[in-house]
Amino acid sequence: MSCKCKDIFFISEKNSKIHFITQVNELITKSSKLLEKLGLKTTKIPGIVTLEIENPKLFFEENFDYFKTNFNDLEKDEIKIFIENVDNELSLGTIFFAKPMNRYLHFIEDRSFFDIIENHSLTAHFQPIVDMKTNEIFAYEALTRGVLPNGELMYPDDLFSKSARNDMDFTLDRMCREIALKTTAVKKIDAKVFINFIPTSIYDPAFCLASTVKWAKQLDFDPKNIVFEVVETQKVKDKEHLKTILNYYMEKGFLIALDDVGEGYSSLNMIIDIKPDIIKVDRNIIENIETDKMKQSIYKALRTICVDNNIKILAEGVETPYELEKIKEIGVDYAQGYYFAKPSAEIIRKIEH
Repeated sequence: MSCKCKDIFFISEKNSKIHFITQVNELITKSSKLLEKLGLKTTKIPGIVTLEIENPKLFFEENFDYFKTNFNDLEKDEIKIFIENVDNELSLGTIFFAKPMNRYLHFIEDRSFFDIIENHSLTAHFQPIVDMKTNEIFAYEALTRGVLPNGELMYPDDLFSKSARNDMDFTLDRMCREIALKTTAVKKIDAKVFINFIPTSIYDPAFCLASTVKWAKQLDFDPKNIVFEVVETQKVKDKEHLKTILNYYMEKGFLIALDDVGEGYSSLNMIIDIKPDIIKVDRNIIENIETDKMKQSIYKALRTICVDNNIKILAEGVETPYELEKIKEIGVDYAQGYYFAKPSAEIIRKIEH
């Protein structure tokens, strides 16, 4: 199995032919008419409308609103675009690399995201995880932020939504793991570090995760101090492949945490299949748990599973002393949330509560 390790998508700035390709005759006619309204000369053969442009990237920038307004989402996915120049000629082989019009429009719309990826403008903030027995910091979760040219930050939800629609999850996920390791070393963090990864972005663990393992070795990390945190498990359809990924990590000596337990019905199955070292109980269960009997029952059941199977339980999203008091009453190993500290670029070395 090979890894779909893609180069960063870009639009050529060379003199090129732009081919609009679709099997829907009505869309061929519509594309031709709309391009002609822009004053452009086109040629047509069955299934393809072609025009010649000096700078395709500038063409899509200047006509972004025009294409976005005049084609609906289904049409923008149906119409494929292939940019042909001396480096990339159209043929029966290369035509399969044509991409939906939406990809080109997303590239223009998400320019700030691509700038972050191209320039490796990522940083990591760290949120402490507290050991409930000692009230000392047990670990930190590394949370990636994109840094825009003006110094503003692009947060993970925005980063990964743009990544997903541009088919860039593998690249972003790998960069996030690496920046977490590098920043941990720079900050001289003397604790475990939780690093998120998206399992659906990894195809061949030995290949796709090689750079992460390499950086861990080069930075002289004890594998037991790195906890890989599985996120977006609800999107995992191939559990056997997920287990292959996690076995690769565990064979290297790393620990595994399962995130957002309790968020979806699949969480219990994932605990059985993955057998993680740590489970992180979702914020939706922790919020106002002191007044909600149903949430208390669910949390108690998860706690029992953990105790019986030598799994540590971590309550995430703790925001009030009342929530903390209740989970401590039921039983908890570690806790994380705004009650202790928000994620920060500067490492919090001590918890005051």
